[in-house]
Amino acid sequence: MAFNDVPTDAIPEADLGKAFDFLFSLVDLRKADQMMPLGPATIYTASVVLWLLVYQRLNRNCPLWEAVKHLIDTAPQLCPDNKRIRQQTLSPGTGAYSDARQRLTPAVTQWFVDAVSHSIINTTPMLRNQRVFLIDGTTITLAPEPALRTAYPPASNQHGPGVWPVALLVVTHELQSGAALRPEVGPMYGPQAVSETVLARACLQRLPPNSVVLADANFGIFSMAHAIRQAGHACLLRLTKQRFLALHKKATLVDEDGTWKTWSLLWKPSGQDLKSNPHLRPDDCLQVLLHEVQVQPDLTIWVVTSLPGSALECLDLYGCRGNVETDISNFKVVLDTETIRATSVAMFHKELLTSVVAYNLVVQFRQQAAKLVRLPIRRLSFTGVWTTYRQFLLNAMPLTPVAWRERYEKALHYAMRDKLPNRPGRNFEREVYTRRPKSNHFKKRTPPIEELPKNKPK
Repeated sequence: MAFNDVPTDAIPEADLGKAFDFLFSLVDLRKADQMMPLGPATIYTASVVLWLLVYQRLNRNCPLWEAVKHLIDTAPQLCPDNKRIRQQTLSPGTGAYSDARQRLTPAVTQWFVDAVSHSIINTTPMLRNQRVFLIDGTTITLAPEPALRTAYPPASNQHGPGVWPVALLVVTHELQSGAALRPEVGPMYGPQAVSETVLARACLQRLPPNSVVLADANFGIFSMAHAIRQAGHACLLRLTKQRFLALHKKATLVDEDGTWKTWSLLWKPSGQDLKSNPHLRPDDCLQVLLHEVQVQPDLTIWVVTSLPGSALECLDLYGCRGNVETDISNFKVVLDTETIRATSVAMFHKELLTSVVAYNLVVQFRQQAAKLVRLPIRRLSFTGVWTTYRQFLLNAMPLTPVAWRERYEKALHYAMRDKLPNRPGRNFEREVYTRRPKSNHFKKRTPPIEELPKNKPK
């Protein structure tokens, strides 16, 4: 699609009318300043610090001095009315901003990410009259600081503990838009290590009522399905072969065809479930369906669900679960969230949550561009849209509504062209490849030639 192929009037006037305040249309940042009031002479208020943290993540973890100079050069209108702003005497040093980052309270950061997430999700069309959320786990390696190593111990083996602290994250992404809710974080190793299912149960409280939860076989257990039902949601969870064989012995076959079968089951907790989850009771039960679908001669999928659809409908919906893998990659790799530089636990949480906001801002911009070209949101490349957003809207912020409107229109034109190739039916089973062994990993350095022992003459 060429730049001129999309006429100017293809962009609705309502969207352009919001162009100037797009960055803040998702949330009223004045509430952040109300939650954390500071003195009248303060430049780095809560709203300014939140935006600068988001700016740093959108620019792949740019240093503090770059964020401060960006504020002075292109975004002074974000600051409160102050003499240093009017006279352009604000210091480019990073000390005040660094102190303000430390001063920011966790309550403000949590409010910020929740408000942005729900604002995006509420404007996204539902799927079959329900919100569908993808839950999965991932890890982030942190800086080798004592405080972080205590809170998130590193992995260990027979040689002792490693160097890098490892934090376990459970993320929840809305299927249609890809927008992320506030994740849950816990230690992956050490005496206080938590499982993915424990963290996932906390995430369920943030979902809108009557949502559908999709998750892989790690979450296909009774305690997770029971927690989803208790939270008022429906579940579609993959089962391991061993767990399916154990469950289908107690189930009743209700329907079958050449490649699929469906059983009805009153699912009750096993003795091991009760032992591992003290909050469960022996009389807890769930009415569910078990589906077995042979996708390929060497691939069979087993799922358990509380949804009323057929086996093929549930399989079609479960096929969307892989989208969360791409979302996690966009969040961790594209935005470089894997390299959070925080040296304290509190600052790590602040940077993590504002990174979620940065990710969601790109998701919202992608959603607007996809709407204009009438494509599914995920057909537009996250990396391409992020590059367009950063170059056209973030690094040069016009001060007038007219100039901003023109630049926003130009950015949308280019974002509409960031399409992914359409490859229907291209589906590969995930496979783990072992690393090639490094034979010289412990090889000693060869001494210089002049230091080598000379052969004695015979």
